[in-house]
This record gives sequence, C-alpha cells and structure tokens, in this order.
Amino acid sequence: MKFCNQCGNPVDQRIPQGDTRLRYVCGTCEVIHYQNPNIVAGCIPVWGEQVLLCRRAIEPRLGYWTLPAGFMENGETLAQAAARETDEEACARVRDLHLYTLFDLPHISQVHVFFRAQLADIDFAVGEESLEVRLFHQSEIPWAQLAFPTVGRTLECYFADRLEQHYPVRNEFLGPLLAIKPQP
Repeated sequence: MKFCNQCGNPVDQRIPQGDTRLRYVCGTCEVIHYQNPNIVAGCIPVWGEQVLLCRRAIEPRLGYWTLPAGFMENGETLAQAAARETDEEACARVRDLHLYTLFDLPHISQVHVFFRAQLADIDFAVGEESLEVRLFHQSEIPWAQLAFPTVGRTLECYFADRLEQHYPVRNEFLGPLLAIKPQP
C-alpha cells in the first residue's frame, strides 16, 4: 500500500499508539489502514453418492479441479457466500448447508470454510470461472489434479466421515503445503 484510500496522500508503516502491530498509517489524515485475512467460503455439493467439482477457468491453478468456493463479500453470511459461489461457479443451487471444515492459513492470510450441502437439483452448468463442472463418485475424484490442499483435505474428511454417517465440524491449521498427495 502506498497511498491512503481516504485522502490520497502517502502512507508509511509504523506501530500506532495503543497497537502492537506494524500498520499502514496516513501521515496526513492519520487513518490507520488495517489489513485482515480474507475468508474463502465454499460447499461440498452432494447428489446421492456423488460430489460436484469444478475445473477452474482462472488462475491460480487454472485447469485444476476444486469445490465451488471463493472470497466472501461484505454484507453476506458464510453460508450465503458459499451458496453464491456455488451458483456462480457451477450454476447450481444448494440447500441444507452445514458448517463442515474450517482451515486457518496464516501463511497466505486466509481462512477457508466449507459447508456440506445438498444439491437442490442436478440442473447445473459451467459458470463464468469454470471450464467444466461434473459429479464425481469417490473412486473418480482426480486427487492429483485438485487445485488446493484445503479442497483435498475437505474431500478426504467427507469420504471418511460418510462411512460413519457422522460429520463433526473440523477446524484445522494447514501450513504451507506444496502438493496434494494422490489418494488410493
């Protein structure tokens, strides 16, 4: 950040009085510019024994498969963000959303939250940010071609929990991971 979004003058980094962290502060109007983690919200859209995945049409990870998810917008709840992203990426409607996984990713200043959800119908299509959208049985999941470690971990948990028909909310820290290991 170079300029204040309030008055347009240059900012510098310093620890404001009463704070303990380095912040961007405007030298003219003294506005403190806080930078906080971004929240990514998404779904595991389920239809019977299958889950809906999207092949990304955008960077990062263009061409890789993912659960429908994206950045939360101001003025919406986590569940609304997850449902909106599912609609935008897969033109799919979901219902019965239940909080399922929450990942702390401080190395990229993000929090990823996924809900288990039922597809309202199988009337889905390629959205603006997707190259392809399709339902997968567990044995068909393209594990080595998943876009993000949080997607792989969410799917691992889902298929394990589905065996027991018990879906605890999972809160995990995922450090910097270089790759997703292929599943058997």
